Amino acid sequence: MRSARTGLRTVAQAMVKFLGVSVLAGALAAGLVIPFAGFAGSSTSGVAGSVQDLPVELQTVPLQIRSRILASDGSLIATLYEQNRMPVPLSQVSPIMRKAIIAIEDDRFYQHGALDAKGTLRAMVRNQSEGAVQQGGSSITQQFVKLSLIAKAKTEAEREQATAVTYERKLTELRYAIGVEDQYSKDEILEKYLNLVNFGDGAYGVQAAAQHYFRTSAKNLTLAQAAMLAGVVKNPTGYDPTNDLKRSRERRDVVLRRMAELQVITPKQAAAAIKTQIDLSKLRKVPNGCASSNYPFYCEYAVSKLLENPALGATVKDRDHYLKTGGLTIRTSLDPRIQAAAQASIRSHTKTTDTAVAAITIVQPGSGLVKAMVQSRPYGIGKNQTSYNYNVEKSYDGGYGGFQNGSTMKAFTIAGALEKGLPMNYKINSPSPIDLSGKKFSTCKGTTEDPDYTPKNSTKSGYLTMLEAARNSTNTYFLQLSQRTGLCAPATIAAKLGMYNAQTLGPLDQVVSFTLGVGYTTPLMLSNAYASFAARGKYCAPLVVTSVLDKAGRAIKTPGVNCKQAIRQDVADGVNRVLSAVMEPGGTGGRLNFGRWDLAGKTGTIQDNRAVWFAGYAPNLAAAAVVADATLPYTNLMYRHTLDGEDISDPTGSGTAGPLWKSAMEGALKGLPLRRFAAPTARMVNGTPAQQKAQAEQDKKYELSKKPKKPPVKPGTPPVVPPPVMPPVIPPPPVMPPPVKPPTKPTAQR
Repeated sequence: MRSARTGLRTVAQAMVKFLGVSVLAGALAAGLVIPFAGFAGSSTSGVAGSVQDLPVELQTVPLQIRSRILASDGSLIATLYEQNRMPVPLSQVSPIMRKAIIAIEDDRFYQHGALDAKGTLRAMVRNQSEGAVQQGGSSITQQFVKLSLIAKAKTEAEREQATAVTYERKLTELRYAIGVEDQYSKDEILEKYLNLVNFGDGAYGVQAAAQHYFRTSAKNLTLAQAAMLAGVVKNPTGYDPTNDLKRSRERRDVVLRRMAELQVITPKQAAAAIKTQIDLSKLRKVPNGCASSNYPFYCEYAVSKLLENPALGATVKDRDHYLKTGGLTIRTSLDPRIQAAAQASIRSHTKTTDTAVAAITIVQPGSGLVKAMVQSRPYGIGKNQTSYNYNVEKSYDGGYGGFQNGSTMKAFTIAGALEKGLPMNYKINSPSPIDLSGKKFSTCKGTTEDPDYTPKNSTKSGYLTMLEAARNSTNTYFLQLSQRTGLCAPATIAAKLGMYNAQTLGPLDQVVSFTLGVGYTTPLMLSNAYASFAARGKYCAPLVVTSVLDKAGRAIKTPGVNCKQAIRQDVADGVNRVLSAVMEPGGTGGRLNFGRWDLAGKTGTIQDNRAVWFAGYAPNLAAAAVVADATLPYTNLMYRHTLDGEDISDPTGSGTAGPLWKSAMEGALKGLPLRRFAAPTARMVNGTPAQQKAQAEQDKKYELSKKPKKPPVKPGTPPVVPPPVMPPVIPPPPVMPPPVKPPTKPTAQR
């Protein structure tokens, strides 16, 4: 009896409070402000003042909508979001879903205004008598206001204010709700509500929820599915079926019985739906972020470039928020077919357990579009995983910052010499070793020297042309060539083609060994620079993001293809011819040639074999592959390092990195049109008549220098007197027999 009396007293108290609120609601609807004695500790002046200060119209923030990053063919690379939401118009929501949410949350939604006095009183009585919340007390419009204020809150204090259990907050919501009812139709309010509300397990809005739990659309939800979703709304965590399946089913059945009670569905339909199990086998979480992508390293690099775009926000924080909430459609340059070819090469030549790492980037000449980016060590934080992208510069947290690139830098020395007017047949005597200690090399700002520098060749030495030296990667030839042209010429060309220090992001150092690759570079940087040679000297900035559309499909300004003629076409044609010699039989890249393609390339090995490279290109595509030690302190790949599960016994650009490049390019070029390099001019090959004459004279001098010379006579040394020459001894003539007198007549025959 006592408990019954207590329950009745509680209901009575709630009714009194409700009547008070209803009076104030009527005053608000009439545009009046009536001082009202506070409930739950609120003072009259506090409540009246706060209500009086409120604007009538609710200023909402845009819905948080997930963004998508797409490959060049439109396939999905990644989804970015803070709330997994995909808004849909009400016409794309099944009628049974609309009926279910209205039945359990606000069954008189289409009959009342901002406040349903009758429905709220009934819900209050029922909830109080049953000791639990069975029906919602706030109208759908009021709930929309509350959710909007929570979404709008930027600080913790604002969030607490938007969710505070006070009559002051209720009155705030009510005044806003009146404005919403005046501003929008009932269907518009219901649509906004269904797209805003949290349906549990990270699914916001009815479309995302339908996809998440049932792999269907909001338009195709069944009765049982709709009832489950409608039931979750009251408590997105408690009624989430992934948290408590039994409780979620019980809540769903409450919705179904309420729908039958309101005659929205028949008792038979309700009974059939109640028998239906909640099937979570189709549950599909939408992967969030690049870590869940099939192309995580490429994806993170694309995001890093998006965060540099001021069109997406004033600060990096603003841009990051917009990327995850703006419903953007981001198209990239990644080509899944070419990416697959590069990845297949990685799988064929490496293992994830290798101590050495391998990386490949493929770029399109003439556009700078980055078509593929792969590496041997997978994304992650576990054993044999990494979050570093070995293909790119250290411009963001995931950028590794490259490796020294060895003799691949000789390409820029070749370009510098050709630009200076030296022909491909220019010869230099290139012994091994050669002493360059203290020899001055001019730079863009003066001169430089190395006090102790005696480099040597690992391949052919001798009196070589530029073509022969490139074919054999003769170090002492290119060191002397860079001394004759000066370091400013190749360094300037390298900079024009996008080369810089991938660690410091500053210019490459102009040092004596510049042509042997002492700076840090990346596969992306080098492949794009070589792509400029393939494009006949046209440099294009590397491009990963090709377009960005907002949620309405409007284009957002983003850097596009950005190309310029960096070096003369005839110079690039000359470089292509010289580097093609590398791919010919006997060249360091001769074993890497394939098919009928015009190919050019260059090997690279750094000091102590800590990294080996091969960079090369066809007119259609350019690629750079590197195999390196990526764990400090860096050590020689020849010792205790593995690739494809085997010890690296002889690390070279052609034999170690080259096969990765070859198989990637073979696959990438399949199906592309066969194109040819432009032939270099005769002057680029042989030089001017004056240069040819000078070369001929130099050749003669070199030939003469090869002949043995008489030893020099030291001062004060008496001359060597040769022995006297004796006349030859002439032997006496031989004694001959006397001559026989011939017969006067022929002798008769017998």
